[in-house]
Amino acid sequence: MWPADAERPVAPRFWRDAALPFIELRSVEDGRRVCYAPHSHDSFSIGVITGGISTCVNGRVRERVGPGSVVVVNPEEVHACNPVDDRPWSYHMLFLDVAWMAGQQAALGLGSGRDLRPFLAAVSRNPRLAQGLIRLQALLHDGWADLLEKESAAVAFAATLQACLDPAPAAPSGADDRLARAAEFIADNCTRPLSLGDICAAAGLSESYLIRAFQRRYGLTPHAFLIDRRIRYSRERLRRGHPIAEVAADAGFADQAHLHRAFKRLVAATPGQYRA
Repeated sequence: MWPADAERPVAPRFWRDAALPFIELRSVEDGRRVCYAPHSHDSFSIGVITGGISTCVNGRVRERVGPGSVVVVNPEEVHACNPVDDRPWSYHMLFLDVAWMAGQQAALGLGSGRDLRPFLAAVSRNPRLAQGLIRLQALLHDGWADLLEKESAAVAFAATLQACLDPAPAAPSGADDRLARAAEFIADNCTRPLSLGDICAAAGLSESYLIRAFQRRYGLTPHAFLIDRRIRYSRERLRRGHPIAEVAADAGFADQAHLHRAFKRLVAATPGQYRA
């Protein structure tokens, strides 16, 4: 029982999705009563401190970390992070499957894909890495974001992690033609659910390279390109007088509200206004 005058601890917030089994997220708003004994994980773990100060012990490293600090924990490394003097602190911790991470490294030219290449840094203060992790956790918690958007963001973050802690690889030969095939595949299949694997298989590109190069070529991420093509399809159907709910379903949106939100963002009008 907590004393009557004591603040109750805020429960950790978890995110997971069976469709993305390689990733899990834990968010803690007040870690004063969330203290850890030394422990390890069978996953690769990376966390960003968003408030307060804590002491991070990771192997032989013992360091104080504050807002903007990124803690990097390789699989099976014994570690613990706890608040300083029981002060409030908050963080987001991402747990990534080792085989998935090894595959991302292989796609970037950093290993064979069989084993994860461990990171030497236990703590990073690179703002690009911290901001990327914060953006990813917000997207994972976003109920409006669909599977492709979340999966793409996870792959993009893995590439950001490598770029911040390791050099980027060269682009594969013939990539421009394969990027065009990826765009054509998305456009031709925009009304059905697409995974990153579907697009990469059609184009013959790795997930990591597709995420990084597609936006440079087309000015949109694969997910944004998909939504753009769905809105084009929706405009055509609305011009023909089809009901909005029917158009939303046929175009691949989760529901009419999802269509409304995307349509207004891209067309600067609601579907009803456009149809009228």
